[in-house]
Amino acid sequence: MLFKNIAIIDEDFAYQPNCWVGVKGDRIAYIGTEAPADANEYGEIYDGAGKLLMPALYNAHSHAPMTLLRGFAENLPLQRWLNEKCWPFEAKMTPEDNYWALVLACAEMARYGVVGFSDMYYATPERVKAIAEAGLKANLCEGLIAFDEKPYAEYPICARNEEYVAKYHGYANGRILMDYNIHAEYTSTPRVCSDIVAIAKEKGLRLHLHANETKLEVEECKGRHDGLTPIRYFESLGVFDLPVTAAHCVWVDDGEIEILAERGVFVANNPASNMKLGSGFAPISKMLDRGVNVCLGTDGMASNNNHDMFADMYLMGLIYKGATLDPAVVTPQQVLRAATRMGALSQGREDCGLVKEGMKADLCVLDVTGPQWCPMTDALYNIVFSGSGSDVVLTMCDGAVVYRDGEWPTIDLELAKAEVTARSQRIIAEL
Repeated sequence: MLFKNIAIIDEDFAYQPNCWVGVKGDRIAYIGTEAPADANEYGEIYDGAGKLLMPALYNAHSHAPMTLLRGFAENLPLQRWLNEKCWPFEAKMTPEDNYWALVLACAEMARYGVVGFSDMYYATPERVKAIAEAGLKANLCEGLIAFDEKPYAEYPICARNEEYVAKYHGYANGRILMDYNIHAEYTSTPRVCSDIVAIAKEKGLRLHLHANETKLEVEECKGRHDGLTPIRYFESLGVFDLPVTAAHCVWVDDGEIEILAERGVFVANNPASNMKLGSGFAPISKMLDRGVNVCLGTDGMASNNNHDMFADMYLMGLIYKGATLDPAVVTPQQVLRAATRMGALSQGREDCGLVKEGMKADLCVLDVTGPQWCPMTDALYNIVFSGSGSDVVLTMCDGAVVYRDGEWPTIDLELAKAEVTARSQRIIAEL
């Protein structure tokens, strides 16, 4: 495809009008202000009038099959939300339930310009199938709850993860990668954490975990581990010797921010989920000032309710100004970078997340002719504070269109909606 006379957000996250962008195979092959000399080799020419092309979004923390729980677990703090609603519901989910829930999640994400996500959940073979069929990309880890004082090798998930890594790491032309997982400090043991670190290090894989999400979590962790907070506890076990995505990090102090920065941890900020569960406001402006790798996630649909990352970008750009009483913190460039390039890097995808020649063609196109886009005084502020996922008219993953003008070439949306509705109703009736 060759995008003609289209405005872009370039590799420096600056607005450039009237550009030509050419895609060959799965890569961006050309960017310029004039048509490429070999324009006739690109196939379809896409008229960019009234459109804006930007990097597609990367959801750095999700539990995507929780689309089944949308609207089910409401108005509860984290621990009651988990124990009273989520875990009983999830205990009744079959592998097929996970498959259809993820098909719908892929449709929703593609609709809103998301091409990649990091997913912590169960039923990995079914998740792989759904993602591969949808044409998206994901880093998957199998959720681990480990309360027993025994080695990780004695948990059945250990052997399953060995199988999944062998079978699925690099699957679908590299679109699917496998990570290891420690759900959280309060759902694991020091022995299990240390064992997982050793295995992931040996295999050269990444790790995905929750940390410092609530004040209660931090205080209970300190009580269990001689005053160590979750971040300091994980640091003591060598967890941050690996490439780590740590979700939430709401209740962190300056010393912990220093650890996150020095160890190159990717902090998956989840502003909607953190507010919805009453968890608090992460010190994102401090993290950005210190150089922490901040990326952006939706979390699951029981604590956010939608996969529209434009809504999360809006929150990230807005709420920390109010939380710090400083209107100058967190710029649109920082928000966009968190939602795109940093999310891709958190998955270890060095060649993704930028509109730049040679990068993977992960792109989304916005219709910017609506009244909320006028005037275009500063396009980046419009994207973060005026735009929404409904403005996305085309989403491309690795050079293939996965959503365009109300159509999903790879997904039967009506079937997915019907399956998810029926399966959610069945589970609720069983509870």
